[in-house]
Amino acid sequence: MCDQTFQTVLFGPCSKCNREKPLRTIYIKAVPLTFCSLCVELMATEGLQENETLATLKNEAESLKGKLEEERAKLHDVELHQVAERVESLGQFVMKTRRTLKGHGNKVLCMDWCKDKRRIVSSSQDGKVIVWDAFTTNKEHAVTMPCTWVMACAYAPSGCAIACGGLDNKCSVYPLTFDKNENMAAKKKSVAMHTNYLSACSFTNSDMQILTASGDGTCALWDVESGQLLQSFHGHGADVLCLDLAPSETGNTFVSGGCDKKAMVWDMRTGQCIQSFETHESDINSVRYYPSGDAFASGSDDATCRMFDLRADREVAIYSKESIIFGASSVDFSLSGRLLFAGYNDYTINVWDVLKGSRVSILFGHENRVSTLRVSPDGTAFSSGSWDHTLRIWA
Repeated sequence: MCDQTFQTVLFGPCSKCNREKPLRTIYIKAVPLTFCSLCVELMATEGLQENETLATLKNEAESLKGKLEEERAKLHDVELHQVAERVESLGQFVMKTRRTLKGHGNKVLCMDWCKDKRRIVSSSQDGKVIVWDAFTTNKEHAVTMPCTWVMACAYAPSGCAIACGGLDNKCSVYPLTFDKNENMAAKKKSVAMHTNYLSACSFTNSDMQILTASGDGTCALWDVESGQLLQSFHGHGADVLCLDLAPSETGNTFVSGGCDKKAMVWDMRTGQCIQSFETHESDINSVRYYPSGDAFASGSDDATCRMFDLRADREVAIYSKESIIFGASSVDFSLSGRLLFAGYNDYTINVWDVLKGSRVSILFGHENRVSTLRVSPDGTAFSSGSWDHTLRIWA
């Protein structure tokens, strides 16, 4: 989404040799340390056995990786749609646009539901963040951000605050009050600071902590009150575009996807990546946990949606058709987990039968690409946002 990434070159004393040189930041057990290039190369070769080189170690790692893939393939004995052959097919499926929310002056980029199942927050390329009443279509709050391209927004679990950010590289939290004349910008709290654009944000199970993803290739966990960085997550090789928190109350894991075609599952307590999946052929635009938390779905620019089972540690389903040639920008599951809703760049929303892998419906209505999609907390409806400047409520 951003054309350029600017990386600052640091100059100062090396953490190893103490000489004043241009420095590179290296993360050792999630702790950032600054070394000069010579020390980085020396550290890479430390501890090598006789006749051992980095090239031989790399070859050994590749062969071990190959053996692991072989062992994993032995367990891959059956496909999800084969298991689901005896399951009854879904009946007649009818969903329509029930509400259209108009008010943004440019592309809608992100949206989120409030836990009260009624209010929605949306962000747009016009620099505005709007809180809507999805029943009446009234605007309850509006915030003008200091930048355009507000790519991320989220509702706090209590419904008393929203978070948002984008090209300002920050995540800002705004408390919500019943006084509609109150100046919300005056109560703004800058919580997170990245070195590139903010692509996604999500509160954890309380209003006190927030997860962010960024174009700088990292995810981070922040304390909302103090703005302190609690944990950083390094492992993606390019921009991180999306994240989703595990659904359980004690959920200590989240999944992220990015431009390196990887979907990675992280432990929030240690900052370590515990699982990684690399089967997509292009950028991963959206990730969403299955309601039970045992699997997650992803949508990609390669025009496919895929489901990954965390217990089996592999991809178990691909949702695609030859006629679908445009990328999937957003995915979400129905409350039961039987349906997967996916928004595409060809202006449509496809509804997939998760078990059988077949498409059960196509929803038309948006006049430009569908950029964001979320099912309501009670599962009775879902909302979609589009580059046509509108949001739609479907049921």
